[in-house]
Amino acid sequence: MVKDYFIKNMVCDRCIKVLRDELEGYNIELLEIELGRLRLQMENEDDIEKLKMLLENNGFSLIDSMEEKLTEQVKVELIKSLKELPLKLKKKLSAHLADKLGHDYSKISKVFSITEGKTIEKYFIKLKIEKVKEMIQANEQNFTEMAQLLDYSHINHLSSQFKGETGMSLSDYKSQQVNFRNPLDQII
Repeated sequence: MVKDYFIKNMVCDRCIKVLRDELEGYNIELLEIELGRLRLQMENEDDIEKLKMLLENNGFSLIDSMEEKLTEQVKVELIKSLKELPLKLKKKLSAHLADKLGHDYSKISKVFSITEGKTIEKYFIKLKIEKVKEMIQANEQNFTEMAQLLDYSHINHLSSQFKGETGMSLSDYKSQQVNFRNPLDQII
């Protein structure tokens, strides 16, 4: 039986590689894979139990409820949007998510806030700050260029959000040359 399974904490290309390799080792037929979703050919209940064990052993889990599925879809969509810079959402974040997920934004926002205990906007800021940390470590852009790539209207806006999230200025973070990055699957 072909079925889609939605996966929690699957947030990067490495996650895809790990699951692809693990599924092959368990002889589970993978038909399609993308962030947050697997399409599998499952033969019996034993395969589902194997899948659950495989996921748990690698820091993932199956998503059971529609609310968790929608929340994970929001996270995946926001992470995808930060993969390629410059960040250019053609619409407001709310309209972008509503179009991509096929739900009214008020429903998306309400479910996300209840499930995660914070707003989508706050979550997206946290993701953007992690992207800035990554860019600082790569040392390829100055702060103004980083702000532009992440679609901030001004460097001051980025600076204030960075300080609010990390407790230190961009310059202080850069000068410390220490990796204080948070894994994307643990941001909330």
